[in-house]
Amino acid sequence: MASAFFKREYELDLLIHTYSKPFVCWGHGIVMGGGIGLMAGASHRVATPKTRMAMPEINIGLYPDVGGSWLLSRLPGKSGAFLALTAASINAADALFAGLADFLVPHEQHGALLQAIAGASWQGHAETDSAQMSHLLERLGQGTPMPDSPLRTHLDRINTVIGHDRLQDIAPRLAALAEDADPWLALAGKTFLKGSPTSAALSLELLRRARHMSLAEVFDLELKASIGCCAHPDFAEGVRALLIDKDKTPRWQPATLAEVTPEWIEEHLK
Repeated sequence: MASAFFKREYELDLLIHTYSKPFVCWGHGIVMGGGIGLMAGASHRVATPKTRMAMPEINIGLYPDVGGSWLLSRLPGKSGAFLALTAASINAADALFAGLADFLVPHEQHGALLQAIAGASWQGHAETDSAQMSHLLERLGQGTPMPDSPLRTHLDRINTVIGHDRLQDIAPRLAALAEDADPWLALAGKTFLKGSPTSAALSLELLRRARHMSLAEVFDLELKASIGCCAHPDFAEGVRALLIDKDKTPRWQPATLAEVTPEWIEEHLK
């Protein structure tokens, strides 16, 4: 069951990445986890002033999947690893800065976009039609106020916290953010402290490998990792604690980063 579900999901996301026609993804409101997987491959990714994006899988014993390893490994500086380890929520300005969205358009213009698409003359030529779609979105988004970007504001700090170290070296610096005066950074630190140690280690390992892989190779690796997570305890426990019993007190196995061995991570990738 899990294998069939993830296989179908990854095939869909790869199809979106490689689709030959303009493909618009309208990312209004909450766009998290699998939603980012759907949005990432679209040729025209739209954020609205109310867009909130995150890869929250560390909270449920998973990892940033459906291409998250490929996507986050290509974000500015160390922001990809930071988002994977902290599940930090980002807004439309962050998404545009990080390359997770291409256009900022008010949600009230959604109907106008559909009308414009229906009324436009399309040529059946990928480059021409893509440019025409871009012009439509740029016109509809013109003058939209841009919110502040915490990700851009704190990028230097994020780069320092993540650094080029091992997870055991990064962890104390991330944990220290829980007491930071900035609420966005503080929440990121607190989330890391509560997250699955296995998810943290697996996420960083996949980011490391994905940097030198093609998209198809990353999807193949992540398919193995997703099925591997289903065969190990943290994913089921995380879903139980957050979504089923909702006690928000997951009992991670192993319970600490010190207990997560390279062999344990390899077990998830068989």
